[in-house]
Amino acid sequence: MLPLTLLRAAQNQPMLVELKNGETYNGHLVSCDSWMNICLREVILTSREGDRFWKLPECYIRGNTVKYLRIMDEVIDTVKEDEGKSRSAKAAGAPAAGRGGRGGGRGGAGGPSRGGHGGAPGGRGG
Repeated sequence: MLPLTLLRAAQNQPMLVELKNGETYNGHLVSCDSWMNICLREVILTSREGDRFWKLPECYIRGNTVKYLRIMDEVIDTVKEDEGKSRSAKAAGAPAAGRGGRGGGRGGAGGPSRGGHGGAPGGRGG
């Protein structure tokens, strides 16, 4: 289960975000992107010490400042079920992409590559 998969499944769900500086944000997830930047609505911001609180209509959190995310167990259960269904569908259907097919590989330990950087000048080994 990938973190971004969980985040995308948690849209419109309540979540807690703790930042590396100790602040916590409780709100509903509006959106996220591939860098884990997060947009929340109806947010309660708690100071690092836990003694001050602010209510914000919405906020944007840069992904590299996030220490951890806490989402509802129901979201995790839903994602697990969806992954189980997709795995069983793949097992019943065609082989996984990129495996067991014909051609299309990127090469490997088959022989000299074009442009030959492995031998002596002139193409003769010595």
